[in-house]
This record gives sequence, structure tokens and C-alpha cells, in this order.
Amino acid sequence: MSPGPGITDGWLREARRVPSPNCDERPEGVAIDLLVVHAISLPPGEFGGPWIEHLFCNCLDPWLNPYFAELEGLKVSAHALIRRDGKLIQFVPFHLRAWHAGVSAFQERERCNDFSIGIELEGEDERPYEPAQYQALADLSRRLMRTFPGITPQRIVGHSDIAPGRKTDPGPAFDWGRFLAFLSPRKK
Repeated sequence: MSPGPGITDGWLREARRVPSPNCDERPEGVAIDLLVVHAISLPPGEFGGPWIEHLFCNCLDPWLNPYFAELEGLKVSAHALIRRDGKLIQFVPFHLRAWHAGVSAFQERERCNDFSIGIELEGEDERPYEPAQYQALADLSRRLMRTFPGITPQRIVGHSDIAPGRKTDPGPAFDWGRFLAFLSPRKK
């Protein structure tokens, strides 16, 4: 992996690092060529707390909220999270495999974690995402496309696209047209 601008050893320089143990090496010889957009809020519909970080770091207290009890023992992560204000938190270096996709397939290739990068947006299916999130996702996507040339705009998908029937995120509130407009090269 040749680092893209602002990426050193798989880490974004400007992102706050919160290393997750929920990652491992990718299979040898597998190229990273897919970007998966997710949505998460913990508890559902609530934003801004430390609970996503706690989930990805295996320290979410199941006694704090009835919903958290349903997640007890779950070992998941994503490469990065984009908060409602556009701030970035990174959990897993991009060259490692984060555990974000679960049972999944893209263009008849199974096990999307092997060849993808997972980006979580703090949000939920039915609530509009913030302009700062679209901008941050577009900026990050452009950088990842320079670092991993196999990722193209056509290979940026939602979790629902790789796990249909099982996952719905980022949901109908995510405006793909708006995101692609942010992603387009800026005119000078």
C-alpha cells in the first residue's frame, strides 16, 4: 500500500485514533477494491455518546441500556467513523481487515471484509445525514481511491448492497446523488 495524502501506516493523520482489537490481517494477495458505507447510532437514534467507540473496543457495558445487552459479546469494528459534525475517528488501519461487513457478497465475491474498507456514518436509516458528513465522507473516499486504485466511485456501496435482506444501512435517508456530487472533482 502506498500511502495517500494524510495517511501514514494505514492511519489518517487528522483522525482521532481509538484502536480496536476487532481486526486482523487480510488474506495474502487480496487487493482492497471496495468501500462500504454503514450507519450506526447507539443506542438507536441517539448521537454523540461514547458508545460506538465502546462497542468497537469491546468495552460496552450491557447494563447501561437494554439495547446494549443485545450486543453483549459482539465483536465488530469499522475502519473509521464520521460523527455528525464531520469529525473522524479511526479504529483500524486501512491495510488491516476490520470486522464490519459480516456475511456479505459483492459481484459474486463473498467475505467483503477481506477486500473492503468500512466507514461508519453516525446516523440511522430514516434521519437525514449532515452536510459535514457528506463532505468528510467524500474527502476520505477521494483519499482512499488514490491510495487503493481499485476503489472507484462505482465500487462505493452501502452495507445494504452487500448484505441485502440482512442490513438496510445507510438507508433511504442517505442521499447517494448528494454524496456523488461532493465526490466529484472540485472545479477551480
